[in-house]
Amino acid sequence: MTAASFAGFPFSSTGLAQHLGLVGTAAAAEVGHQAVKDKITAIYKSLTVTEATYLKNYSDEVAGLGQDKFDKIFEPVLGKIVLTDKEKATSLKLFKSVSSVVYDVYANDFDVLKGIRYDVDNVALFDSIAAKAKVPNLSFDDILDFFFAANGVEAELRNMLASKSGADLVNIVSDPASQKTLVKDAVYKVLDHRIGTGALTVSQAVYNLGISADDLVLTLDNVNTEIKSARKAAQSLALAYLRAYPLTTTNPGSGSGSGSGGGGGTAVVVTNPTATPGFYDVSKLVSIVGDKATLKLVDADVIKAFDALLAANPGKTGLTLTLNLGTVNAKVVEVPLSKAIIEAAKARGIANIAVTFNGLTVTIPVSQFSDAVTLTVTNEADATVTSLTSLKLASKVYSFDLTVGGVKTTTFKQPLTIKLPLANTTGLDKELLSVSKVVYKALEFHGGVVDGDYIVEPRDTFSTYAVVENKVNFNDVASVQAWAGRQIQVVAAKGAIEGVGASKFAPKSNVTRAEFSKMLIRALNLENSTATESFGDVASTAWYAPYVAVAAEKGIVTGRSASQFDPNATITRAEMATMIARAVKTVNPQATAGDASSLTKFADAAKIAASLKDGVAFATSHNLVIGNAGKFNPNNTATRAEAAVIIYRTINFK
Repeated sequence: MTAASFAGFPFSSTGLAQHLGLVGTAAAAEVGHQAVKDKITAIYKSLTVTEATYLKNYSDEVAGLGQDKFDKIFEPVLGKIVLTDKEKATSLKLFKSVSSVVYDVYANDFDVLKGIRYDVDNVALFDSIAAKAKVPNLSFDDILDFFFAANGVEAELRNMLASKSGADLVNIVSDPASQKTLVKDAVYKVLDHRIGTGALTVSQAVYNLGISADDLVLTLDNVNTEIKSARKAAQSLALAYLRAYPLTTTNPGSGSGSGSGGGGGTAVVVTNPTATPGFYDVSKLVSIVGDKATLKLVDADVIKAFDALLAANPGKTGLTLTLNLGTVNAKVVEVPLSKAIIEAAKARGIANIAVTFNGLTVTIPVSQFSDAVTLTVTNEADATVTSLTSLKLASKVYSFDLTVGGVKTTTFKQPLTIKLPLANTTGLDKELLSVSKVVYKALEFHGGVVDGDYIVEPRDTFSTYAVVENKVNFNDVASVQAWAGRQIQVVAAKGAIEGVGASKFAPKSNVTRAEFSKMLIRALNLENSTATESFGDVASTAWYAPYVAVAAEKGIVTGRSASQFDPNATITRAEMATMIARAVKTVNPQATAGDASSLTKFADAAKIAASLKDGVAFATSHNLVIGNAGKFNPNNTATRAEAAVIIYRTINFK
């Protein structure tokens, strides 16, 4: 039953008709009815060639799936049903058949739908599950009701997504965490439809078998983890569905489109810049010569995509247009953005142009440029990094280059964000993954935020980058291991805090204002090589100068006076809390303000300087800095171990 739920498309007559808005019509009587075919065709015509390839990859991978791996994937559900070996084998066969249908229907083979529904073993399996669940007449149609009826999963999802913009929908489709939350919420709601009006047979069966929404979501997680092609296939179908049946349509499949046979969504040309606002499929515009791929954009079409994005998001700012190149089989990928495109984006208030291919995404803030921009990404050999370190590689190695007006530019006033797909992470500690930069045949660590199967890092300079598991060990942290050991390890892995040499961390040493400025700027990815400062006691050549410059420019720290920073003075706990508060608000302006009443719990609150109380209130309200034995100790100097713990909490602030 659960295997069948991962079909990607319905495959019985009644269920298919319900999904496509044809209940009550003659079309429901026969799978092969032309109207039904036209509806399916409208969706599948919205697939790009690349997306269709993802479906084929999924079908082929599942075809080779063994019984042991299948049982492992579906254990959260199969463990509650207790099937015989023959029934498990039938479940695997059913899953393979259903997964094959996803591509077979795309290839215009509709006959396979009937075969699945009337297979003797499949019918026997459903009869057995029905008996165990004590529900009558469990069938494929009941599963399709669960997913596609008026109170099924699809309907609940559409309700939850109805207010989302086109750009939001594309982001959700590409974000596994958002998908998981939505699906889980929808499944929970549908599982409640087991009694009363609109009761669903599968919801009753699932309830009787003791299967929870968490079990179903965990099974989906297992599918995406163990079947590597599953996520891409699901994303492809979701995007095609949104193109054919936008959420603005009250009844999916009832639109007036131009499909043949009276049916449904208009087939979308893959290079149509307005098909999905915010997401422009340009895979057909990629030309490959030798080992180099070049995107050849048409300015007018990109401008149409800008306008479609704006129309779908009236009044919104900070919008991003994503150019999707799909899968590109070339070592070098070049993406030229003409001056006309850059100026049009700026004139319309488009904040960013993102370029994505092969799972990699580079987001370019356009306001800083006034000429044509060309992004070049080169896939380097793993040895570029592995020859420099014994640390384990967790991604491919990429070199990034950008030219502005034909001139190579390596530093940016507004950082460009790179989103690198992770690879070979089995057995690795994900909290220790760090984006590393190759600098003079050595690695420089810049942290990054792990987001599912990716790591995201804003970069104000371009170079060669890769992700590694950065295990940093210190031999003098035993005395603080219980409360700061893990935090020191993670913050050091991210390159936000460093040792003092000879594998020493010096956890009990005090932290200076300059040191904490660097820790904070590195931890929150606020580095900006173009920032400047004018303190008389901060030499431009000092190691801390660029960090003090950013901290001062963003108002995170102030000098002792207009001309003096006092970089070597130790920082107090109250000063550190205030810097933390200002930094967090810089990267997260929507963060809830601190509660001044939170200070009353400290017996020494009166000792907090008036100018620092707001910052301390914010930091304590959000548990970024906590007190000890009823006191905050605002004027005590902070140790390096304390700083590491606070930086760790800041990195994980939500």
